Amino acid sequence: MPKRVLTGTVVSDKTDKTVVVKVERKVKHPLYGKIIRRSKKYHAHDEGNVFKAGEVVRIEECAPISKLKTWKVIEKIGGAAAIVDPMEG
Repeated sequence: MPKRVLTGTVVSDKTDKTVVVKVERKVKHPLYGKIIRRSKKYHAHDEGNVFKAGEVVRIEECAPISKLKTWKVIEKIGGAAAIVDPMEG
């Protein structure tokens, strides 16, 4: 069976070798037909503590590493937008 791969944003990197990734999906409401956003948080394994909050990453399903971790981070897709102050030279 192929491993599932999801894309999401890192919301927490406080724990050692673990990041929390928020994955959003859009679904159609069954009665009203409006497109709504649903999100879920996954704990993913980050061996080198290299991923920081705000980065967009791709995670892959794996064998259970701990009680909550059954995903591992594959790669970084994008990062947090850098805030540039125009008054700074």
